[in-house]
Amino acid sequence: MFRTAVSPFVSGDQRDRRPEPAVEELFEHPERVRLVEWAAASGPKTSVVLSATVAVLAFITGLSDLSATTVSLAGPLGGLFPGATGLVRLYGVFFAFLIGAVTVGLRRRLRLAWYGAVLALPLAALLPLLTADPTDVPLFAAAVLAVGHVLVNREEFDRAVDLTAFQTAALVAFLAVQVYGTVGTYALREEFVGVESATDAVYYIVVTGTTVGYGDATPTTQLTKLFTLSVIVLGTGSFTVATGSLLVPAIESRISSAFGNMNASELSLLEDHVLVLGHGDVTEPLLEELRGTTDLVVVTADTETAAGLREDGVNVVTADPTDAEALRGARIADAAGVVVATADDANDVLAVLAARQANPDVRIVAAATDRRHVDKLENVGADRVITPTVIGGRLLGRAVMDGTANPVEDVLAESADAADADAAADAADADAADGR
Repeated sequence: MFRTAVSPFVSGDQRDRRPEPAVEELFEHPERVRLVEWAAASGPKTSVVLSATVAVLAFITGLSDLSATTVSLAGPLGGLFPGATGLVRLYGVFFAFLIGAVTVGLRRRLRLAWYGAVLALPLAALLPLLTADPTDVPLFAAAVLAVGHVLVNREEFDRAVDLTAFQTAALVAFLAVQVYGTVGTYALREEFVGVESATDAVYYIVVTGTTVGYGDATPTTQLTKLFTLSVIVLGTGSFTVATGSLLVPAIESRISSAFGNMNASELSLLEDHVLVLGHGDVTEPLLEELRGTTDLVVVTADTETAAGLREDGVNVVTADPTDAEALRGARIADAAGVVVATADDANDVLAVLAARQANPDVRIVAAATDRRHVDKLENVGADRVITPTVIGGRLLGRAVMDGTANPVEDVLAESADAADADAAADAADADAADGR
């Protein structure tokens, strides 16, 4: 729900009054539930914050366990893992980084991250049940609260991991090389020095692939040396390709952001925002009026304008505002409203059509440059059409003829009365149609 901004033309004693009905009619949605605070506290953003809190607490707990001389397994689950004292000391730090990575995915509303959170958060909550350390209680409480919150918001994390076929193949190849190296090392462990278990095999592949090579695990035969060379070549190559396939799109996204375009991560966070299609003399005051009250996203094809808006802290998508696909990319499906004001009525008509095609239910308010085009914009799907020149002319006329009146308030009131009359007429027509 928007907080209706106060017009700068209204006097001080009038600002305590109820918001102007015409402004309410434009941007208020009376059918929405007015529990803004509860919606914010129970939404996906809170799930992200709780998950990040668990990661921080797990990291602090893990550092405490690592610095301790011994860690006792005195908790109710400690007796089930009597020989896991050493692993428990690494437990907190490991899950801190794991949940940290999951939190990044949750911030992007990824479904895969949701599954990771549902798995990792309960496991993090087990640490206090293993150690029974009072300092681990905050971690337990935060993890339980976070997993419940994440489960409640399951439907909000619905974005698939958007990987190309090449990126998927590169990642699969890299993982396959790690499996090949680990299984091969364990199978040939008799021909290695320092490799006796599966853990040793994993350790050997990691230090070999990272070119650390401590020398405590080494091949002793021609076969194992050739095997190690194959792991180095395949591992290095697959890692390079996989990293490049992931980093290049990220760099491109940053470059797009530098030139005034929102990246995919920023777009994924949009919800209940207002899309402003076009930018000009009309939209500039609009941005000043609504900034700070709701999220705004300007869609414009002018790269210079986009870069300038971006420098001013305005969210921008550099695209054609008459392109329905571009509007879908700007998450019009989650938008609370659309303002169409491209300063060209022909483009406004196309923009209204594109917005209605991309989201048939969204509220669209259009600004007509020419009063003769109001009906055309309404016919193609605009819910409300404003003519700034007509309103400006009326304000000038009333201001010059009556210096004591408030022309802004009068025009807004008349606009609201006209809107109420139109709504009543529509309701009467609907009742008459039902009667027939």
